[in-house]
Amino acid sequence: MKNSILVLMSILLLSATLLSSCQSSAKKEKKAEEKVQDAKMDLADIRLDTISKYEQFKIEAEKVIIAQENNIKELKDKMASEKKEINGDYSKKLVELESKNNELKKKLADFKNDGQDKWDSFKNEFNHDMNKLGKAFKDLTVENKK
Repeated sequence: MKNSILVLMSILLLSATLLSSCQSSAKKEKKAEEKVQDAKMDLADIRLDTISKYEQFKIEAEKVIIAQENNIKELKDKMASEKKEINGDYSKKLVELESKNNELKKKLADFKNDGQDKWDSFKNEFNHDMNKLGKAFKDLTVENKK
């Protein structure tokens, strides 16, 4: 008797659980649509965030490039105004720096923001090249002062 009541209660509890956990297909469809909309909104936010970071990075990089162009121009003017014997190596290095600066400027202008992975890769490579150019420029000016 106790076993039959226990089995009956278990079956009723299981049935109630199954019925309460079942959702209509309309409810499932509605939840799925909400999830899709949320995912689309998140993706749009990520794209806007990436674009704004790219634009901000581009503006800052352009400022550095323009500053380096001005420094190169000043060094050329200084070399011309001093009318001293111009060191051939110094002049070559200055031309190389100007060329690298122009390459970075072109690279920045040609980049198309196609996704987070490409953006991260471009940003890391570009920063590395900018730091390398900045170090070369500092080395050139240090040699000039000796």
